[in-house]
Amino acid sequence: MAVQALAAVVAGYVAMGVTAALGLWAAGAADLPGGFAAVLAAVVVMAAGGQVEITGSAGAFAGTEGELTAMPLTVTLVGALVTGAVFLRPLRHHAVARAGDLAARAAAVVVLWLAALAGLCAVARHDFPLTLDVGDPQEPLTDLFGDLLDATDPTVGFRAVVGATLGYGLLWILGVLLIALLVSRGSALPARVLRHQEAVRPAASAMLLLLLAYVAVGLVIGLVVAATKGHAAETFAVLLLGLPNVSWLALGVGIGGSWQGTVEGPFGLPMPQILDAVLRGGDGTGLSTVDLSSLAAEDGRAWWLLPVAAVLVLAAAFVAAVRSPARVRPWQHALHVGVAFALTLLAVAPLTLVEARFGLSILGIGDLAALGGEVVLRPDVWRTAGLALLWGLVAGFLGGLLATRTRHHGRLPSED
Repeated sequence: MAVQALAAVVAGYVAMGVTAALGLWAAGAADLPGGFAAVLAAVVVMAAGGQVEITGSAGAFAGTEGELTAMPLTVTLVGALVTGAVFLRPLRHHAVARAGDLAARAAAVVVLWLAALAGLCAVARHDFPLTLDVGDPQEPLTDLFGDLLDATDPTVGFRAVVGATLGYGLLWILGVLLIALLVSRGSALPARVLRHQEAVRPAASAMLLLLLAYVAVGLVIGLVVAATKGHAAETFAVLLLGLPNVSWLALGVGIGGSWQGTVEGPFGLPMPQILDAVLRGGDGTGLSTVDLSSLAAEDGRAWWLLPVAAVLVLAAAFVAAVRSPARVRPWQHALHVGVAFALTLLAVAPLTLVEARFGLSILGIGDLAALGGEVVLRPDVWRTAGLALLWGLVAGFLGGLLATRTRHHGRLPSED
């Protein structure tokens, strides 16, 4: 059992590390002065739910401040899929699992996972020299203000917050193991919960397929963009680090959900140009609403998000109905899919949260926009989850009807 738990942990971290390394290499992080290993560790920490804080120093009269909250969801997704698959492998081909054995397996994985995460926290720390130009682009900031204000060479760095990382990491690995058990159709469960799997597993596995379908569509689009529009390295960096961040936002927007955010200053996140344009076009309060109408105002092709959502959500509902026993009625499918879809968006939407700020001030003069930057993207979680419930109810009912008619025509076997 310990060997199997170790295999799940090692496989998960290796998959996350390889994905993150390729994404950082595509983003040009390999050229960082002595900090690639630390940055790689920090990305894996954030992907596993951990917290990384920005640190900085610029002398007695100058200061730096920063904040970073984001999850590289491609790394997260790869790690979750690999860890869950290896964890479930010994449970396949068994009808029933003892609750004690299952708990022991999960506990072993959790302990080893947190131990490895603590080790990564020790590596995820580094400081970089910072050069900001004010006025003459050929004259560094320290040359302009160093002698006058005793502003030593400014630095910016990052540190993994160990306590918060282990706390969030515990929730992350528990969530991964629970979801793996929920979506797997062939893994054994304790006898007491077997009677509930008809209502849970078909809908849960269909929701995972829906999320993966959106990632697959985003991957195809990204590869086409990389092949035809140039900037291939930057595009691959987005695909390898943040593809689900964009794909799952597209799912939420497609069903009518919304995000609030802004982009200020010279830097932003690697994101589609249409999203960057909406976030930079604030309404006077500094916040922009990212929804179907605001995206379509920038590019009319954004309206395609609506029919794509309708087709893929209905397809997921049909898959859930086909995988359910024939005795389950369409109205029951509606409830199962509605609740599953709402819970899915309730879990996924917060993961797309991004808050990144960095600023430098001299004697308290200067702001983020002038001497730094800010990127904020916050989901309207409850609105998006509420709409997902409505969409799931409708799609679940229609999917149940389609599955019933398909069975009546004899093209699919009954799954009693």
